[in-house]
Amino acid sequence: MDAIKPLPQVSTFSASVFSFLDDRFRDAADLSQSPGLVSQLKTEISELDQRLAGLNRRLESGLASYASFSDRIGGLLIGVNAKLADLSSSSTSASDGGKEEETMELPSLAKEVAQVESVRAYAETALKLDTLVGDIEDAVMSSLNKNLRISRSSGFEEVRLHAIKTLQKTEEILSLVAKRHPRWGRLVSAVDHRVDRALAMLRPQAIADYRALLTSLGWPPKLSNLTSSSLDSKAAEDVQNPLFNMEGNLKSQYCGNFHALCSLQGLQLQRKSRQLGSRKGENVLFHQPLWAIEELVNPLTVASQRHFTKWSEKPEFIFALVYKITRDYVDSMDELLQPLVDKAKLAGYSCREEWVSAMVSSLSLYLVKEIFPIYVGQLNETDRSSEAKVSWLHLIDLMISFDKRVQSLVSQSGILSLQEDGNLLRISSLSVFCDRPDWLDKWAEIELDERLVKLKAEMDNERNWTLKVQDELISTSNVYRPPIVSSILLQHLSSIIERSKSVPAIYLRARFLRLAASPTIQKFLDSLLLRCQEAEGLTALTEDDDLIKVSNSINAGHYIESVLEEWCEDVFFLEMGTGQENPQEGPGQENFTEPSEGIFGEEFEKLEKFRVEWINKLSVVVLRGFDARTREYIKNRKQWQEKRDKEWTVSRALVGALDYLQGKTSIIEENLNKADFTATWRSLASEIDKLFFSSILMANVKFSDDGVERFREDMEVLYGVFRAWCVRPEGFFPKLSEGLTLLKMKEKQVKEGLSRGEKWLRENGVRYLSEAEAKKIAKSRVFSQV
Repeated sequence: MDAIKPLPQVSTFSASVFSFLDDRFRDAADLSQSPGLVSQLKTEISELDQRLAGLNRRLESGLASYASFSDRIGGLLIGVNAKLADLSSSSTSASDGGKEEETMELPSLAKEVAQVESVRAYAETALKLDTLVGDIEDAVMSSLNKNLRISRSSGFEEVRLHAIKTLQKTEEILSLVAKRHPRWGRLVSAVDHRVDRALAMLRPQAIADYRALLTSLGWPPKLSNLTSSSLDSKAAEDVQNPLFNMEGNLKSQYCGNFHALCSLQGLQLQRKSRQLGSRKGENVLFHQPLWAIEELVNPLTVASQRHFTKWSEKPEFIFALVYKITRDYVDSMDELLQPLVDKAKLAGYSCREEWVSAMVSSLSLYLVKEIFPIYVGQLNETDRSSEAKVSWLHLIDLMISFDKRVQSLVSQSGILSLQEDGNLLRISSLSVFCDRPDWLDKWAEIELDERLVKLKAEMDNERNWTLKVQDELISTSNVYRPPIVSSILLQHLSSIIERSKSVPAIYLRARFLRLAASPTIQKFLDSLLLRCQEAEGLTALTEDDDLIKVSNSINAGHYIESVLEEWCEDVFFLEMGTGQENPQEGPGQENFTEPSEGIFGEEFEKLEKFRVEWINKLSVVVLRGFDARTREYIKNRKQWQEKRDKEWTVSRALVGALDYLQGKTSIIEENLNKADFTATWRSLASEIDKLFFSSILMANVKFSDDGVERFREDMEVLYGVFRAWCVRPEGFFPKLSEGLTLLKMKEKQVKEGLSRGEKWLRENGVRYLSEAEAKKIAKSRVFSQV
C-alpha cells in the first residue's frame, strides 16, 4: 500500500489556489465531491501535458526550420563575402582594362546582394508570421477548451486576450508587408487564410460567451410590468438596469468580454480596410454596428415583440415602447461602455449612437415585416381605401415624431452630425423607404391626394382670390400683392417640404417632392390658367372685372414664382442638385436627383411663361381698344395741314382714346403688382409708338407748321398719360419723339443735315430712325413761304 504523502504547507499556497479551493469547498458537504474533482484535475493535467508535448514538438520543428534557413542564408553570405574578397584582392593588381571589367561586374554583384537580402527578409518575416499564427491557433484552441471555459478561471480570459493581442500584432506585420512588399502577396494570402480560420472559431465563441454572461446578469430586463399608460412616463430612476447593478467579479468578466468583442471587431475592420486597399479616413465605408451592442438589443427586441403583437391596431404604443427602452438605458452606454470602446481603439464609434441605431433598426425591421404589408393591403381594398389613407398618414406622423425624439437623444452627446446622410439612415425609422421606394411613392401619392382635396376647396372659394395677403413680415407679399389663395398654396407646400426633410436620404427627398410638391404647384398653375382663359373667353378682357381677375392671377403666379426661387437657394434644395444618386439604381433607370436648375426648375419656368404670356395679353387688349378709338384720328390726314383750334390743347378725335387708355391702365395699376405693371405699360407705350409712327409719320402725310404744332400737343398729352410712372415718358416713344424733332427743324437745317447722312442724325440725337425714315419724314414737311 502506497504511503500517504503529507499535505503541503498552507503558507505555500498561491492566491489562485485559495480562490479555487474556496469556490469548490464552501462547506463540509462539498468534501464528498473531492474524488470527482481529483479525476477532473487529472484529466485536465493530462490534456495540458499532451498540449505541452505538442508545443515542444512544434518548437523543435520551428527551430530546425530556422536553422535550415540560417544555413542557406549563411552559405549565400559566405559566397558573397568570397566574391567581395576576390574583388578586393584583384583591384590592387589589375590594369586599367581590368578596372573597367570590375566596374562592369559591380551592378550584377549589387543585384545579387539585394536578392540575398530580400530572401533573408522574406524568410525572417515568414518565420515570424508562422510563429505568431501558431500562437494564435494554440490560443484559440485553448479558449475553446471545454473544461477551461466551464471553470471560468482567470486563465481563460488571459488566453483569449493573448489570442486577440497576437492577432493584432500579426495584422500590424501584414499591413507593413502589404505596403512595403506588394510582391509578397502569396505569403499574405496564406497567413490571411489561417487567421480567417482562427477568427471563424474565436468570434462565434466570444459572442456565445457574451450572451451567456448577459443571461447571468439578468439581461434583458423584464418588460412584463409595462402598460400602455406607463409608456409615456418620463421617470427613468425606477428602471432596473442590470448594467449599472453589476459589481465585483461579474462586472470584471462583463467588461472583459465586452472589450474582447470590440477588439475583435476593430481587428476585422483593420483587415477589411487593408484587403480593400483603403486609405486612412476611409474606414467609414466599412462601418458596421457594434457586435456587443447588437447582442444587448436582440433579446430586448424579442421581448418587445410580444407586446407589439397586442398593439397592431395601436402603432403609437409600439413607438412609445421602443423610445422608452432606448431612453432608459442610453445613459449606461456613455458611462459604462464608451470607455471600453475607446480602450479597444474603435475610432469613430459612439456607444450612445450605436445603441440608438440598433434600437431603431429593430423597429424598422418590425415595420417592414409586420406593419407596412398590412397597410399596403388595406390601400388595395377599395372599400377601405379612405380609412387606409388616414392610417397610413398617421403611421408616417408617428415615424417622423419618433425619429425626432431619438435623434435628440443622439445629439445630446455632441458627437454626431445629423446632417450626414449615412448617420441619418442609421437612426431613422423612415430608412425603410430606402429599400422600398414603392412605399415612398404610395406615401407621396396619399400626401398629394390629401393636399389637392384641401387646396381645391380653398381655390373654389372666390373670396380667397379677391382678398390680398396682408403680412408685413413677408416683404414679397407687399411687392406682388398676391391673393390669399397663393399663401394657402405655400402653406401646403411648406408642409410637404417639412415632411420630406424627415426622409434620411437626399435622393428620396427629391423623389418625394417631385411626386407630391410638384403636382401641387402644377394644379395651382392650371387653376390660374383656367381663370384667365374663362375671363378671356367671355368678354375678350374688355370688362374691368376681367382685367382685375387676370391681374390677380398674375400676382398669385408671380408671388409663387418668387418664393420658389428663394426656396431653391436654400442648402436643403441645393443638395438635391449635387448629383447624389440612388445607389440601388442602375443605368437606364429613373432617377429623381435634380438637375442644376433646382428641384422646382420646371415649375418655375412654367410660372414665368404664364406670367409673361398674360402680361402681353393685357397690353394687347388695351392696345386693341386704343387702336379702335384712334382710327378716325389716324384717317384724318388733312388735319395736319389745317389751322389748329387754339381752344383745344389736344385733337378732339384723340380725347376718347386717351381717356380709354388712362382708364384701363389705372385699373391695371390698381390691381397688378408693381413689377408686372411696369412691364405692361412699357410694352403698351412701345406698341403705341409703333402704331402712330407707321400710321401717321410713315403714311406720306403732309405737315404744315400748325400741323406740326398740333401733333406735338397731341403727343404731349399722350406722354402725360405715362408721366405718372416715369420722369421722361417720351423716352419710351423713341420714334415719335425723334420724328417730332425732325418735323420741328427749319427747312434749311433739315436739307443741309440730311445731305450729310447718318452722321448728322446721330449728332442731333436721332438714333432710332434710319436715314431712309428720316428723309421720308422730312419730305412730309410743308414749310410756309415767307
